Amino acid sequence: MEPTPTRDRVNPEEKPESGRLPPWLRIKFNNSKTFHEVDSLLQGQSLHTVCQEALCPNRAECWGDGTATFLLLGDVCTRSCKFCDIKHGQPETLDWDEPERVARSIQGMNLDHAVVTSVNRDERRDGGAPIFAMLIRRIRQLQSGCSIEVLIPDFKGSLEALKIVMDAKPDILNHNLETVPHLFKSIQPQSSYQVSRDVLVNAKKLQPEAITKSGLMTGLGETMPEIKETMAEIHSWDVDILTIGQYLQPSKQHLPVARFYTPDEFELLKNYGLELGFKWVESAPLVRSSYHAADQVRALIPHFQSSRSAE
Repeated sequence: MEPTPTRDRVNPEEKPESGRLPPWLRIKFNNSKTFHEVDSLLQGQSLHTVCQEALCPNRAECWGDGTATFLLLGDVCTRSCKFCDIKHGQPETLDWDEPERVARSIQGMNLDHAVVTSVNRDERRDGGAPIFAMLIRRIRQLQSGCSIEVLIPDFKGSLEALKIVMDAKPDILNHNLETVPHLFKSIQPQSSYQVSRDVLVNAKKLQPEAITKSGLMTGLGETMPEIKETMAEIHSWDVDILTIGQYLQPSKQHLPVARFYTPDEFELLKNYGLELGFKWVESAPLVRSSYHAADQVRALIPHFQSSRSAE
């Protein structure tokens, strides 16, 4: 729903007050039957979703629509990014039955677009890439016609691990840059801007027909010119889809919000991204990586677009 014109009474340049959100970031809970059905299905299969673990603000909307973003490789991350609420520490051994359970859940939900992501598993040389590949292939077997989007970690720059995923032929390969270059290390101390760049560039080299995608957060201390410069750089890597959303502080232990961008500013960024030549730009305060993901794949991949039209 579009915010009302009164939204700009909150000055986005002022440092946000603790606990205070501007009106365009207030979320109405969806207490629908479908929401509870998805919740029960996920609990019954002992599955994790980034919707829950990362406190996604769109969980009610997406679950109410019968969609969810599945979290692979457990729920404990080996990295401790300053913006993320997923648990970090020493994870348990990989669960090789996880791809089967996730694929069965996707079949049970009768999804026509599946989004899967994961924690980082830096203790493994392959970063858990075989789990992604197993799941992609199993979804193809169980849910024919379902498009598949994977939001992958950087696998510590392993081209071999990336190739394992790309050889399974996901329809969309997503890897989020998250922020502008000068803030990168301060919010992702165990990650590298250059490695993330290489993931996106090499994914396209390995599978030129795949759609590539990345995402940025605003409100961490960057400037509008820096966002635009980073958008232009991402586009130069032949990335097809860009998502841009407002960072929200998960807890007092995480980085504070430096400023709230207005819906009008997000619209300006969307238009700028389209002018650069991105095939799709999803830009709004509550946008997250998988928000409206099914719409993106239907618009950009003719096979799935014609399949939807024939229904």
